[in-house]
Amino acid sequence: MKKLNDFLSKNAQGDLISWQAQIQAAEEFGLSLHDVEKAILTLNLLPARYQRNRQTISTADQLKLFESKVAVIGCGGLGGYIIEELSRLGVGTIKAIDPDVFEEHNLNRQVLCRVSNLGKSKARAAEVRVHEINPAVKVIPIKDAFSRQNGLKLLEGINIVADALDNVPTRIDLARICEFLEIPLVHGTIGGWYGQVTTQWPGEGTIQKIYRDCAETKGVERTLGNPAFTPAVIASLEVAEICKALLDQGTSLRQRMLFINMLDMEIDEIQIC
Repeated sequence: MKKLNDFLSKNAQGDLISWQAQIQAAEEFGLSLHDVEKAILTLNLLPARYQRNRQTISTADQLKLFESKVAVIGCGGLGGYIIEELSRLGVGTIKAIDPDVFEEHNLNRQVLCRVSNLGKSKARAAEVRVHEINPAVKVIPIKDAFSRQNGLKLLEGINIVADALDNVPTRIDLARICEFLEIPLVHGTIGGWYGQVTTQWPGEGTIQKIYRDCAETKGVERTLGNPAFTPAVIASLEVAEICKALLDQGTSLRQRMLFINMLDMEIDEIQIC
């Protein structure tokens, strides 16, 4: 470890470590890029890819993000953008959970979907995409549907969960399991020009309150559809909530929900009690 630290210190430009130096360290010391990135951040150095984060996220906070584990439930419209942004942000471990494969109708809005991977696993595509963006991030692809039967196992060791589901019953099961495990849950849903975001903290029962009078089992997107921009906007708000929660900064959307109307460019805040 001392030799690695000496190598990194020697190759630092100020406090920045270039991607090329990171690759060289991994090859020279027989380590994964994930291990090298952790060593860099532990030395209070910064991988150069994150230098535009630094006015918002300190190097110490960058290490917190790197040591965090986030589960994304659903790798479609919302989930794909969430995974993309988490990996660029520098969250160290992402568990990508989705049982489905890409279909042609996904091409209009799902950032992970392309013509070349139609018919292929969404969870596996998440792993491939993150490796292209930030190979230091670990992705654990799970080609399985989240359920009350496997939820406890799937969320073991996770720090926070992103809800990118498209149906109400599974969302409620997810919320209950997060409550049981005392894990924060960032919820987002989309349909047409509209979306909503909130964060459920342990003990608050937020998701159950939102959907207690809901008779529908499918999300509204099944009726309204989704253009390309709606998942991008709502996913970005979810990632902001995740980042704040992991770093214990800012004001969370706890016990309140944002409803975003992109057709009229209006945002309403709804209290949840």
